[in-house]
Amino acid sequence: MGEHVMPTYHRADEVFVAGDGAVLRTAEGREFLDFLGGIAVSALGHAHPVLVEALRDQVGRALHVSNLYHHPLAEPVAAMLAEATGLDTVFFCNSGAEAVETALKIARKHHHLRGEAGRTGFAALCGGFHGRTAGALSVTHKPEYRAPFGPLLEGVTFVQPEDSIGLETALAQRPAALILEPIQGEGGIRALSADFLRLARAACDATGTVLIHDEVQSGCGRTGTFLAAQAAGVQPDLVTLAKPLAAGLPIGVVVARPELRRVLAPGDHGSTFGGGPLACRAALVLLQALRDGLLDDVRARGAQLQRGLTGLAAEFDAITEVRGRGLMLGLQIPNKAAELHGALHARGLLANCTAGDVVRFLPPFVISEAQVATGLDRIHDALTTLSDD
Repeated sequence: MGEHVMPTYHRADEVFVAGDGAVLRTAEGREFLDFLGGIAVSALGHAHPVLVEALRDQVGRALHVSNLYHHPLAEPVAAMLAEATGLDTVFFCNSGAEAVETALKIARKHHHLRGEAGRTGFAALCGGFHGRTAGALSVTHKPEYRAPFGPLLEGVTFVQPEDSIGLETALAQRPAALILEPIQGEGGIRALSADFLRLARAACDATGTVLIHDEVQSGCGRTGTFLAAQAAGVQPDLVTLAKPLAAGLPIGVVVARPELRRVLAPGDHGSTFGGGPLACRAALVLLQALRDGLLDDVRARGAQLQRGLTGLAAEFDAITEVRGRGLMLGLQIPNKAAELHGALHARGLLANCTAGDVVRFLPPFVISEAQVATGLDRIHDALTTLSDD
């Protein structure tokens, strides 16, 4: 399959045609337990009845009206996001990378309006991943991702996570913004400490640097709080959200604090499809589900999965660390992550590898207690088959 699709992904052989909750089915009827959730996207799993009904209804009403006109769904989504984040104003787009591009532009223009047009650089963290468009790629650390596509944005300084001196040195150069993931996803499910997040907030305040939190993967409830950084009591100036927000439909948002709400004027930025009726209808379903108790389920199932993984780490020496929080978890298993990933796939459990040595688990928020237990059994069984070399 795929002769006319650019080969930009290493795809597995299976062809998935349907699903139900945390289960996906192939064209041949084989079932897989989904511990990947479309890489943190399918928060409501597959064929969620409330989502299905809402989208069917919306398709019969209006799919697109353009951002030259109002529709009745964007403001309710924006209001719910403002309340959940403690911020103020939302810009709608279609993906995490687009949201990052928007945040970088807001940071630069903010300083331009303040008479500091020379503040155009950025600080970012080693291990960070923010997307593959030009600006987002510029603040993504991995050199192999950036090298073939230069020249990218100039003036980006990368700092090691938890390096307080390095961070303060970078911000002393007065960049436009610091961008970080409170829990690095592609970087190996590496959670930044509460102390480091607080230090970053204080250092940005001291230097007038815009603080951007990229919560595309960790946000919208995945870690048990709406934003991962809320567990540390830290609020950014801008936060980017995307993956799970519309439960499978393309959406991205930047949520800004009040002082930044009018930085982008008409004509400065746009998104043809951003915040359209269909994606907003899906986002309303997800946000309402979180209000109605789904966030409690994330915390319960996340604690169950983390306990199970911690038990496996005590049993198998190959595991060096259990990482993450809520339903954003990983097993660090040096030199054997790819082998474990293959063994899990053979046993009907979907996961993936990240940062070379971490097997990442991002199951749907609706996963059941029994399904978590089944997944842990399959992980245990796969671990027993790893080679000894």
